[in-house]
Amino acid sequence: MSAPALRLRGLGVDYAGARALAGVDLDVPAGGITALVGPSGCGKSSLLATINRMSELVPGCRVTGEVRVGERDVYASSQDVIELRRRVGLIFQRPNPFPFSIAKNITLALREHQSCTRAEEPQRVERALRDVGLWDEVADRLDTSATRLSGGQQQRLCLARALALEPEVLLLDEPCSALDPIASARVEEHIAELRGRYTMLVVTHNLAQARRLAERTALFWVRDGVGGLVEEGPTEELFERPRESLTKEYVAGAVG
Repeated sequence: MSAPALRLRGLGVDYAGARALAGVDLDVPAGGITALVGPSGCGKSSLLATINRMSELVPGCRVTGEVRVGERDVYASSQDVIELRRRVGLIFQRPNPFPFSIAKNITLALREHQSCTRAEEPQRVERALRDVGLWDEVADRLDTSATRLSGGQQQRLCLARALALEPEVLLLDEPCSALDPIASARVEEHIAELRGRYTMLVVTHNLAQARRLAERTALFWVRDGVGGLVEEGPTEELFERPRESLTKEYVAGAVG
């Protein structure tokens, strides 16, 4: 087997001394989609935040264990955090476009990370917008405010903004949960189309979505007040032949 794109060993997260997540060992294969499922409060979003060190923005948060992106030790003292966040993009539950034009949402990110020359910017903007199916919808109004887009379009713009930086990994934290069913379907469609180009880790409460999108799925749960990994494996096996009784009950809708 090829080396995993993401490797977590003994991962733990504490907030102001209270343990939220403990003992997570997880390998995420390169180029595929892995879904994280489980009830609210079991540490899924906290796990995502550790991978590109967004957890450091939370006062009192402490991360223990090992996080590797490829061969990169994410928590090494030599790790450039800005460069890490370029390589590991994070898409939040609610769209968060900058209050600027559609084009500037992308060019600002490119300039912040010095990812290309000014002359290359139009091409990078178009390519990112095409990747999420937005180009034909907004090509004639790139200078209008991003806040005038619909919720689904805003979320796709946020995804395009991350893609413009040419990341290795995409972390998606319930990217469709704040959207109506039609907008959700569009976002999910474009996430699926990115398979093979990026390694994606998707938090979702929608088990049907996990089953549609992900090659592998990991179930998280809270035990004794602490979140942790229950079971991980190929999606169809986890749903059809789970090893753990808790997984069987959860995918059947009996708990959670």
